[in-house]
Amino acid sequence: MKRLYIGVFLAIAIAVAMGVGVAKSPGYVLIDYPHVFRYESGLWSTLLALLLVVILVWVVRLIVGLLGASGGVVNPWSRRNRGRRVQVAIERGQLDLAEGRWASAQRHLHRAAEAERQPLLYYLGAARAANEQGLTEESDALLERALERQPDAELAIALSHAQLQMDRGDAAGALDTLQAMYAQHPHNPQVLRQLQRVHQQRGDWAAVVRLLPELRKDKVLPASELSELERRAWGQNLALAAHREDGEQVGLQALDSAWQQLSSAQRQELPLVLAYADQLRQLGAQAQAEEILRGALKRSYDSRLARLYGLVKGADQNKQLKAAEGWLQQHPNDPSLLLTLGRLCLQASLWGKARDYLDASLRFERNPEACAELARLLARLGDTERSNDLFQEGLGLLDERLLSAPLPQLARS
Repeated sequence: MKRLYIGVFLAIAIAVAMGVGVAKSPGYVLIDYPHVFRYESGLWSTLLALLLVVILVWVVRLIVGLLGASGGVVNPWSRRNRGRRVQVAIERGQLDLAEGRWASAQRHLHRAAEAERQPLLYYLGAARAANEQGLTEESDALLERALERQPDAELAIALSHAQLQMDRGDAAGALDTLQAMYAQHPHNPQVLRQLQRVHQQRGDWAAVVRLLPELRKDKVLPASELSELERRAWGQNLALAAHREDGEQVGLQALDSAWQQLSSAQRQELPLVLAYADQLRQLGAQAQAEEILRGALKRSYDSRLARLYGLVKGADQNKQLKAAEGWLQQHPNDPSLLLTLGRLCLQASLWGKARDYLDASLRFERNPEACAELARLLARLGDTERSNDLFQEGLGLLDERLLSAPLPQLARS
């Protein structure tokens, strides 16, 4: 309201000033262009005419603008309506994609991609929606179209393509795509991250091992996750190396070669020591496995190592038993070590000591392995009743969930 009052006041002041000016002198204006144009009038009438012309021009422009705006609203092919339709397609497509309405998401995002100047994200969304529907050819075609429109986004498109290939179970195709990108972008974190996932999915742990230095150098994974991946990859690689070739001797050589590739620190890590010793045991290198486990237990005692120690047969059984009894002084309540001592006594035909150790193991932990070992010993000693009871208990402990579930009824013919 204040602005309105000020405007009225200024209009009145200008009108009064003009009236006073006209009353004092009408003025005179002459515009003469020889033989072409001549204008002659009073000053104030000329100013009024100019004001009217300005007002007329403003009114005409206003009318033209209003007509253009109304035409943009009415005309379905106007720029305004096209932009509005594209915006609606973007919003609907993204919502459908998030909520899993794949067909609708593909349709809307494809429409948005064709209309936008930077269509990459919309093509990728449409390709994912097509892939979720099992339309692999349409999905790949959308990615190719994205590459045509934005050729500088080749890496982003290839990474999305590899992920879609993995989602559809085409690990070999994803590997080809990622290897092509790895050749061009060897230090890209996302390429390395997806590449190691594909190798894991394919069970190619040797390839994961080869990739580990670059994963560490480029800091692709958090330190804890990378350490866990290294332990798992090397452990799996040891298992694969042992069975990569035919024949125990060749398998043992491959296993030793893979073990020597580890660093000194890695050869002391518990999961890798367990994997290596267990593979040695399976290949028949019992004495070598016993030495590895004995050395690891001397460095750092662990129940899992102690349990596996009872499954290998060293070159000197008395020395092996003596080493295990030495650990018992510091770990008298470890059921795994007691089980191992029972097994070693069984191998040495020390029946009484074996029975005592196995009974002690079961007092600390009801373990199916200890039940089975003691049941075998009692059967040999003639205590058939308790032997049968322990066998039944061991079977129940193997899988309590399975045995506690009711059996399905037999179908009647």
